Amino acid sequence: MTLVYAGCVSHAPGITGRAEQADPELRDEFYAAYDDMRQAIEASGAEAMIVLAAEHFANFFMDNMPSFAIGMADFYNGPIEDPAWLGIDRFRAPGDRDLSQRLITQVMQTVDVAYAEEWKLDHGIAVPLHFLTPRFDLPIVPTNINCQGPPLAPLHRAWAFGEALRRAADSVPENIALVGTGGISHWPATPDSGTINEAWDREFLDRWQRNDRESLLGYDDLSVYAEAGQGGFEIRTFVAISGAASGATGTVHFYAPIPIFAVGCTVASYDLALGAVPNSV
Repeated sequence: MTLVYAGCVSHAPGITGRAEQADPELRDEFYAAYDDMRQAIEASGAEAMIVLAAEHFANFFMDNMPSFAIGMADFYNGPIEDPAWLGIDRFRAPGDRDLSQRLITQVMQTVDVAYAEEWKLDHGIAVPLHFLTPRFDLPIVPTNINCQGPPLAPLHRAWAFGEALRRAADSVPENIALVGTGGISHWPATPDSGTINEAWDREFLDRWQRNDRESLLGYDDLSVYAEAGQGGFEIRTFVAISGAASGATGTVHFYAPIPIFAVGCTVASYDLALGAVPNSV
């Protein structure tokens, strides 16, 4: 197989933009877990990384909002936000148009997916890259799930998208890392920003660790909205990684609610050696 790594991380802008305001002990432990993930990806021999994020109206809007999209370019510029606000300098991340095209072609065998030859990276991808590829020397394939503008793709479709990404990764000779990035409970850009439902987060992460498909797909958007905020819709990225991991069990390396970051901060990964490859088409 050529999917050599699968994991999930949080990506809120405060993680880098308000670092000095966080509890230093929690912040440093979170950053250390992020760095451990960087080292694990490097040790896996990954030659490219698919970064599966949530759309924030950075590249798509309600005039044309795909449920799933994959970048297909040789480089990607970011961040679109003010670097001083986000705490991340302007950068150009390498892509691989040929690899993206081959992955997209395989994903299309089972899941309809949009693709974009121009893609500007916002905090959803810029924050993870800041920690995971700080030298911007690993080609990336930016990938999005619509978690912003209803109607949203049902969770079982996010799972199927993850399975399609796994089959695509296993179809190419390059070693591929797959990282999902989003929030769990959070209420961004609202008066409730900074609220975190820790109990809900921990229940979700328990299901995620067990890779329990039935319970992960048992959430409905109305209850997620009520208990985890509109940012909770981003569990779709975590669910997709579960689909890609094919029954492998996971480990949560770090979780803590950090209110100034406005999200339950998570670093987690799956042991792919314990999973099974999805059925081929």
